[in-house]
Amino acid sequence: MEDECDYLFKAVLIGDSAVGKSNLLSRFARDEFRLDSKPTIGVEFAYRNIKVKDKLIKAQIWDTAGQERFRAITSSYYRGALGAMLVYDITRRPTFENLPKWIEELRHFGDPEIVIVLCGNKSDLAGHGIRQVDEREGRTLAERERIWFMETSALANLNVEEAFLHMITQIHDIAVRKNLEAKVGDDCDRGIAPGGGKVILNGLDCHDDEVSATKHSSCTSCINY
Repeated sequence: MEDECDYLFKAVLIGDSAVGKSNLLSRFARDEFRLDSKPTIGVEFAYRNIKVKDKLIKAQIWDTAGQERFRAITSSYYRGALGAMLVYDITRRPTFENLPKWIEELRHFGDPEIVIVLCGNKSDLAGHGIRQVDEREGRTLAERERIWFMETSALANLNVEEAFLHMITQIHDIAVRKNLEAKVGDDCDRGIAPGGGKVILNGLDCHDDEVSATKHSSCTSCINY
């Protein structure tokens, strides 16, 4: 139920058509894989609850269409997204070469602090002689763009859980930091200094209280941070 979680985080799956975005999502959300999966029309989404430290997070993952004719539709779905999984197919070089276009779109429409995970999907085919993108190329691009990288396989269920959990954990850490910064700012406005000190406002002494990232009791329901 919505009122049982601490955070609601929205993330998007992006990349060219047929790179395996839908199967990555179904593997993560339902532990399913469909060989006969059809191209996504517009956008679909799935939920999964994740425990990070002592917080229950509802991850809302949007699976966006990779076809060019749907780009005007899906661009609006970046709004409110705190994470993005950028996917290419290691057996199709054009899907890798198109990544700068996706990154540019993501930087333009996404949140300034959006967490990006680069996934080279279909790694189960690496040993079949049809790999077209070396793992080092993906890692080099990720280092240049300062994003996290991992090769995955939705079919073989390789690194799928790890990739999603890394993204969600990083979003959580940013949310906690922002909560802490907001509380520190509120405390300073009220004359409370972080770190156990005190400040002087209009000649009045205000003692500090403990600064933490814990939300007030009125904020225990899901929020779209």
